[in-house]
Amino acid sequence: MKMEYADRINRIPPYLFAEIDREIEKKRGMGMDIINLSVGDPDLPTPGNIIEALNKAARNPENHRYPSYKGTVEFREAVAGWYNKRFNVSLNPENEVITLIGSKEGIAHTPLAFLNRDDVALVPDPSYPVYRISTLLADGKPVLMPLLEENGFIPNLDDIDAETRRKAKLMFLNYPNAPTAATADREFFREVVDFASDSDVIVCHDNPYSEMTFDSYKAMSFLEVKGARDVGIEFNSLSKTFNMTGWRIGMAVGNSEVIAGLGKVKENVDSGAFQAVQAAGVEALKGPMDSVEKNNKIIEERRDYMVESLNNGGWGIKKPSATFYLWFSIPEGYDSSIEFCAHLLNKTGVVLTPGVGFGKQGEGYVRCALTQPIDRLKEAVDRINKADLR
Repeated sequence: MKMEYADRINRIPPYLFAEIDREIEKKRGMGMDIINLSVGDPDLPTPGNIIEALNKAARNPENHRYPSYKGTVEFREAVAGWYNKRFNVSLNPENEVITLIGSKEGIAHTPLAFLNRDDVALVPDPSYPVYRISTLLADGKPVLMPLLEENGFIPNLDDIDAETRRKAKLMFLNYPNAPTAATADREFFREVVDFASDSDVIVCHDNPYSEMTFDSYKAMSFLEVKGARDVGIEFNSLSKTFNMTGWRIGMAVGNSEVIAGLGKVKENVDSGAFQAVQAAGVEALKGPMDSVEKNNKIIEERRDYMVESLNNGGWGIKKPSATFYLWFSIPEGYDSSIEFCAHLLNKTGVVLTPGVGFGKQGEGYVRCALTQPIDRLKEAVDRINKADLR
């Protein structure tokens, strides 16, 4: 029997990180010591109080049954309370908060609720691949908004033509940004709200790095801007803030109609997040936040070491004020970021992410994730400097 993929599957490129994982395993099988700085997966442990809350909740048989697709009342109330305390944003936990099985799940399902065939979603380039891929899975058309270094990796909304505005239904944004580590200010978000209101576009702001900030910088929520709740929602996650990537727990908050549309998809395709994990999420959001500050100090130390050490070798990397990523140009003499990363891996065993994997505008850049202990980062820098890659 001949098996054929649907056209929507054939339009999707290979998932970047899966390809990187395969290459890493190949090199490890050859005996190479790999230092993986490619994927944004925290190496620091989940705080103990959160683990204790999970243990307690997991022993309760009531939590072993099917959960609500929109999440427990306790978790949604904890999310609303955290948003009020952290951002001064007041949310109704009943219809303006929904629990996600990690924010990636919510991002991927949102286009299914709002895009018809060939409807446009405005997608940053470079960006987290799921924005574009989820649009394709919904049979929508991703139109790319270039994030250029000369603009601080912020899209120029004035460059979006009238026809694209007319067809656009969604706009994805992400600040603090992955992969570039760029940040956005209140003035830009005001511009976004005005654009969305004038063009009837739903804004989907992805904000999982809101708490991973350094120096004097403090990230804001898109929903802090007047009128934002009229035009969109914000995704957030416990993954990066509390080192819980494997736990798969996140949230979408904001416009009640958009939340309801996302909920309609979820109630038909998943059965909600495990209630014991939601109980742990309540503890994370309502419990002590000292672990967040401690984590940030560790990441800040790693950031400072890597930037200063690599810049001593002539790399010219800018020090980011948020996320645990460094985004910088590849040396001259390489035809592509993929070629450079392959050469780097073969010569040093250090893995970086080629920028083109995040979009056309990412070509010529690489992303380095600060997700290894300082001793491994020192080893990585030593290998890179000795390899004379520039």
